[in-house]
Amino acid sequence: QVQLVESGGGLVQAGGSLRLSCAASGRTFSIYDLGWFRQAPGKEREFVARIRWSGGSTVYADSVKGRFTISRDNAKNTVYLQMNSLKPEDTAVYLCASRGGILGSYNYWGQGTQVTVSS
Repeated sequence: QVQLVESGGGLVQAGGSLRLSCAASGRTFSIYDLGWFRQAPGKEREFVARIRWSGGSTVYADSVKGRFTISRDNAKNTVYLQMNSLKPEDTAVYLCASRGGILGSYNYWGQGTQVTVSS
């Protein structure tokens, strides 16, 4: 199993920045990639960004491209989401998740961290 713990959420004004962390433990050698997702009240969960655990290639949702950066520190088994130029519509619970292969589903999830952007 893989355990994921997010941190770094909070309240920030529009235009501000936050950095989220996702610390992985357990069978981290089995991780193919790790993704960030978000869910706002009354809305479906949406993909934000993902990063290959080995190699570091990245993919972003169009809504965050150019504002958010995903990165990883394999020595610390931690993935980061640097969020700049935040907008009120970025307000959501942010969750990280991992999967074991490109065709697999994200089957390990963290508990989430709240990000609130005030206007």
